[in-house]
Order: sequence, then C-alpha cells, then structure tokens
Amino acid sequence: MEPREEALPALGADDILVETTCSAISAGTEMLIYQGRFPHDLETDSVISSLRGGFKYPLAYGYACVGKVVEVGKQVNREWLGRPVFGFQPHTSHFISEAKSLFHIPHSLQPETACFLPNMETAVNLVQDGAPIFGERVLVLGQGVIGLLTASLLNKFPIEALVTADCYELRRKASLTLKVGDALDPNSESFQNDSSAYRQRKFDLTFELSGNPAALNDALALTAFSGRIVIGSWYGEKLAEIDLGGAFHRSRIKLISSQVSTIAPELSGRWDKARRFEVAWQALERIKPEKWITHRFSIDQAEKAYRLLDENPQETIQILVTYS
Repeated sequence: MEPREEALPALGADDILVETTCSAISAGTEMLIYQGRFPHDLETDSVISSLRGGFKYPLAYGYACVGKVVEVGKQVNREWLGRPVFGFQPHTSHFISEAKSLFHIPHSLQPETACFLPNMETAVNLVQDGAPIFGERVLVLGQGVIGLLTASLLNKFPIEALVTADCYELRRKASLTLKVGDALDPNSESFQNDSSAYRQRKFDLTFELSGNPAALNDALALTAFSGRIVIGSWYGEKLAEIDLGGAFHRSRIKLISSQVSTIAPELSGRWDKARRFEVAWQALERIKPEKWITHRFSIDQAEKAYRLLDENPQETIQILVTYS
C-alpha cells in the first residue's frame, strides 16, 4: 500500500472541488481489499459513482471523506464555497464532485463526526432490516464501529435484553459504556453457555457484524425458534463451514442479507435514501461516535495506519486519515 500523486482534471462547469479534512478507514471492507481477499469478478460499487469498476490493483478506495469546498464551476451556485461537505470518495487530499453527490454537514457536527456517516447509514439499515419488536431479546456479534453504532441504535428500543460480543477487550469495554446487558468474548470456551444462559433464553434477533463467517454458527446456536439473523458482514473470499444441519433445519430461523446500497422492498414505498440519510445525521448528533476514534494518521502515514489495522486490530476501533 502506498500513497500516489495524480493531477486533478480541469474543473467542469457543474463541478465542485473539495479539499479533504479527514476520512475514515473501514476496518471491514478496506481490510479485505488491503489483504487481497475480495472477489475479483465483483463490481467495486454500483451505487457510489467514484467507486465503479472492478476490484483490481492499483485501487484507490475508501468512501468517507469530509472536506471544505474551495472552488466551484461556472454553473454552480457560489454559496457552496467554504461549506463543509461529505463525499463518498476514496482517501484523497482533493476531489472533484458534482453537487448532487455531496452532503452538507450540519453546523452542529464536527468534521470528524461526519466521517461516520456511511457506517451510521449502514447501522440504520441493519436495524430497519432486523425490525426489533417490543420485548425482544437481541444479540449483536461484533463491536467494531458498525456493531457499536447498531447497538447504540438498538439501545433506544424497548427491548427486553441487549447483549453484545467481540473478541477484542477494547471494543467490549466501548460496548459496555452503552449500558448493554453484557459484552461477551466469543472466543471464551463458555461463550455459548454464557449467552444462552442470559435470562435462560435464546435471542429473538441476532446481528452478525463481526466479519467472521464462522460467527454464523454462534448466531445459529443462540437464536431462538423462528428468530431472525441479520447478516451485515461482508466476508469477501473468506469461507467457513456453516452448520445448517441438525437443529437449524427445524428451527425456522430466518437469515437476512443486509447491505446498505439498497432499501428493503417492503420499506421502499415510504423510505428512500434521502430519508435514511436524514435519520443517520440525527443519530450521529445524538450518539457522537467520535469518542471511538482511537488513532489519527496523516495521509503520508497511511501505510502505518493499514498495517496497524491488519496486524494489531485489537488496539483499534476507528482510524482516521488527516490532511492538514
């Protein structure tokens, strides 16, 4: 991994030039790409225009850039100048975008907070797909940023119990500050017993957000008859044996694939991306996830940032790239 310099194209009449302030590294998707564990025949992203194309090196990646508008094209309202904006852009010191692809950052939010917008939109999508019901017992496997954001949203629901799990102590401690019922270690020999013994019942709704496909077996074992498992992790080319024999065959457990690029068909009559983003902005203001930033690296130190996340993920929650 190395930073490269490229010349920006000329600014078009409808374009906006943004100088980046900070960008967030995705510990899940970006690590799969960094490690070369992505499906080579899959489109990078069919929704985010700056990421369209195939997965192949060299690849500029990332999708959480916050910056300030420094120049606008002839057809663009000059009121854009100086505004703080968010863009779904790879890590870069400057980028050119059309106005329709940028988001005004609310004045109440700091730039670093706005870097969490994509993950918060993902968390909102996950909770909507899970559709928690009054009095349910809920388990969240994985307490990286998306898991923490999802647990933060769930904590506002009138559910009976909310339990989380993560293999890293740092993230379990962060989870406990959300006042969840418990934050467990999935690598513990007693994990399944500790989880299923929680109020002596299994869970109605489980979120698998750990990025580890083997965690699906824990989800299957800990989810009650006719429960739901929302799978928000993207595993890339990682494979694991999943136990769909035995008890699962009669369990009527529903496996739900959840990905933020689209909205569930049953919600699309009332919800669109704009409404979901509005909810995500409001949630960012309420939750203030910048407290989970553990490291900041300048763009020149990006290699160190990725190496840390690859070799010592237990020391990190959210890493930011800065461009001062």
